[in-house]
Amino acid sequence: MDLTTNYLGMELAHPIIPGASPQTADLDLVKRLEDQGAPAIVMHSLFEEQIVSEQMRTYAAMEYTSESSGEALSYLPEPDQFSMGPDQYLDQIRRIKESVGMKVIGSLNGTTRGGWLEYAQLIAQAGADALELNIYDPVTTSLEDSNTIEARAVGIVREVKSALPIPVTVKLAPYYTSLAHFATQLVNAGVDGLVLFNRLYQPDIDLDELEMIRVSPVGLGDLPMRMRWLGVLHDRVSCSLAASGGIGSALDAVKVLMAGADVAQMVSALLIKGPTLLSQVRGDLSQWLETNEYHSLDELRGSMSMTHCPDPSAYHRANYMRTLLSWRS
Repeated sequence: MDLTTNYLGMELAHPIIPGASPQTADLDLVKRLEDQGAPAIVMHSLFEEQIVSEQMRTYAAMEYTSESSGEALSYLPEPDQFSMGPDQYLDQIRRIKESVGMKVIGSLNGTTRGGWLEYAQLIAQAGADALELNIYDPVTTSLEDSNTIEARAVGIVREVKSALPIPVTVKLAPYYTSLAHFATQLVNAGVDGLVLFNRLYQPDIDLDELEMIRVSPVGLGDLPMRMRWLGVLHDRVSCSLAASGGIGSALDAVKVLMAGADVAQMVSALLIKGPTLLSQVRGDLSQWLETNEYHSLDELRGSMSMTHCPDPSAYHRANYMRTLLSWRS
């Protein structure tokens, strides 16, 4: 069975790839994922806060110790809560590229233009085959409208894309007012792919301690939301599409591929069940295609998108109305 797919201009042996997660901090685990057939891997994100923190610590240390002895080691910056700083992150990309043959996609997470460009270039120089921009911008002020927010993201993408020799994809949250329009703006800015969607930490209240806590996003839900927007965007944007979030089996992968994805990124399921799940899902996907008389992945991809499915209204408000009207007590 031909499972070959093209993602961001890279030909991959099959469409199941490990998405951004802490797994990439462990080189042995990365090698195990390759042994299980991973054709590409997405690095965990390098956060803008890490970049800014390191720059500020370095500056403060240099200024504070400028008149002191070089042996005053206690003046050096203290390590922060991040397990891998910017320099270590770049070194890890180099080590992974030297150790495995699969494609490596770097990942940057930020909101402002300051830290994106420099480290995007450094990630490319470290050997990454592509870059995933994780644009996480939960605006809580009432002073910015949606046009301003989207224009800022498009500006970041345009600058990064113009400065890099490697493909660039954008990982989006699902909360934009007009996602299809915003996706088109990103494609016009030069982006090579879109990842749907980022799974975000959500706030909760600890009633015993009376403090805010963050709820872990690890889980296998929310797949229908990914499928809906993949189906809407397929054939409407001229870039690669990736599904991320809620994919735990071959049947999940079949659904997002039918909707229009070029690849299916697995994260939570691999964290829970381990690298062997990847080869199992790949095998199950191949078996499903053969059983259902598909000759290649191309025959499957997009076959149930909004422009190809028998009932396009399933992607529209009409489906919502039909669901409400079909309810019986």
